[in-house]
Amino acid sequence: MAFGSPSSNAHSTNSTCHSLLRELQQIWTDIGESEVDKDRMLLELERECMEVYRRKVEEAANAKSRLHQSVAAKEAELATLMAALGEHNVNSPIQSEKMSASLKEQLGLIMPLVDDLKAKKDERVKQFADIKTQIEKITSEISGSCNIVNSFSTLNLEEHDLSTRKLSECQSHLRALQKEKSVRVQRVLDSVNEVHTLCGVLGLDFGETVSNVHPSLHETSMGQYTNISDSTLEGLDQAILKLKTERKVRYQKLKDVAGSLFELWKLMDTTREERRKLSRIISFLDISESKVVEPGALTLEVIQQVSAEVGRLTKLKASRMKELVMKRRAELEDLCCKTHIQPDSSTAADKSSAMIDSGLVDPCELLANIEAQINKVKDEALSRKEIMDKIERWLSSCDEENWLEDYNLDHTRYSGGRGAHINLKRAERARITVTKIPGMVDSLISRTLAWENENQKLFLYDGVRLVSILEDYKVSRHQKEEDKKRARDQKKLQDMLLAEKESIYGSRPSPRRSNSFRKTNGFHTNGNGSVTPSPRRNSVGCATPELQTPRSYSGRQNTYFKEMRRLSTVPLNFVAMAKEDTMSFSSIGGSEPESPPQG
Repeated sequence: MAFGSPSSNAHSTNSTCHSLLRELQQIWTDIGESEVDKDRMLLELERECMEVYRRKVEEAANAKSRLHQSVAAKEAELATLMAALGEHNVNSPIQSEKMSASLKEQLGLIMPLVDDLKAKKDERVKQFADIKTQIEKITSEISGSCNIVNSFSTLNLEEHDLSTRKLSECQSHLRALQKEKSVRVQRVLDSVNEVHTLCGVLGLDFGETVSNVHPSLHETSMGQYTNISDSTLEGLDQAILKLKTERKVRYQKLKDVAGSLFELWKLMDTTREERRKLSRIISFLDISESKVVEPGALTLEVIQQVSAEVGRLTKLKASRMKELVMKRRAELEDLCCKTHIQPDSSTAADKSSAMIDSGLVDPCELLANIEAQINKVKDEALSRKEIMDKIERWLSSCDEENWLEDYNLDHTRYSGGRGAHINLKRAERARITVTKIPGMVDSLISRTLAWENENQKLFLYDGVRLVSILEDYKVSRHQKEEDKKRARDQKKLQDMLLAEKESIYGSRPSPRRSNSFRKTNGFHTNGNGSVTPSPRRNSVGCATPELQTPRSYSGRQNTYFKEMRRLSTVPLNFVAMAKEDTMSFSSIGGSEPESPPQG
């Protein structure tokens, strides 16, 4: 039997087989095997060879099948890795080379790619795992719970998307959580600092206060982080609200107690040294409650200290109540004197003293009544201020008018003495002021009537109705003007009679003026040598009496109006009558104002 070679490379093997076959046939011949036995043994030998070839073919087929499976498995793994990592440009060069390559070559091409993608996958898994750990930690801190349920807690890193797009999404989510954590940490720090400040102001235990919200806010052990959950933030907000409410309550309480203390200090004339002990404690009451940040400013000890001082002064006040009543009554009378308002006679000093001594009235009630009267006078003085200012301007103008009258009686006013030009300028201004007095009076009457209509009561000036005073002043001023006019007419008549006598009997030299008529009329010398007349209150030698003003009514010049305390509905004539008869103009001709020297 001849064996064919499977390839040209097996020629040596075939030669060996033929030589061995010839050697076997020679041995069989030598043995004496029959042809039948030889054919039978050759057939068996061929059958055995076929079995060996068949087995080898099967083994080769199996190996090929396994290679196909390996290549397919690696291709599937490669596809899975590419899909998971998002690599879509790796398979294109392999497909072109795969068409002409054997299975082992294909496997050799795929294996390095699979190994590279596996390494890249492992690195990507580590990145995802690190991001997942951070996300879970921050989420746990934000939620305040260890059992976190989110989109990343159930992530199967072997099967899910590990692409760069997914990695970017995870990183973006991590950055958002980190930003939220940063905001929450800052909120917690700000809230804790505010709690610390409020606890310092109120004198409360800071550690206990924040520990009641969450223990991690005061002390954190190794591995423990500061809780920044919603419940912690809400707890801090509630704690701050509670502390602010307590601060407001204590501030108002201390302010009320301090108000009583200030009143007692003022009432008892407490010395500055005694006030200094508590002035520093309550000095912050001038600012608003929300700005009080000084440590220990609103502790219970401070409030108790101020309350104790109020209690001590209250007891001391009870023993000095009569003295305090008299003092406040004097203050009331002084205020009424300054504002020209009549004080209430029901709390007069003698009456108050008698009522306190008899026990008919509680000194505290009497003191409160006087305090109310003081406040009432202050309020009324405020509403009367405009009118009182007008009165002062009117009185000042009246003083200027009196000065001008005295100035006009000075025979030396045009002399060249030092300061004469100053008095001359003042006289010019005084004449302008005097011309405005009637308008002032009318304006004052109109404003006073408007005030009375607005307040539904009379405007009294030192107990006398101001309108009556002004009307009397107008009458007096009119009478004065009439007297001046009669004096001028009488002088003209005297001059006419004198001229007629001179025409009949001849002129006669006038007697020399007596030095006794050169009176100073109240003038005094200024420091600069000028002569300035003093304001004249009573003109004895003048033909026209002085006008009556509220200063006359107040009792300083006319005692009659000092006793007048009721409204006079009928205008009264308070023009002062001249005490001496009018002297003949012939005898007092030298006292008439001189004419300015003719230049």
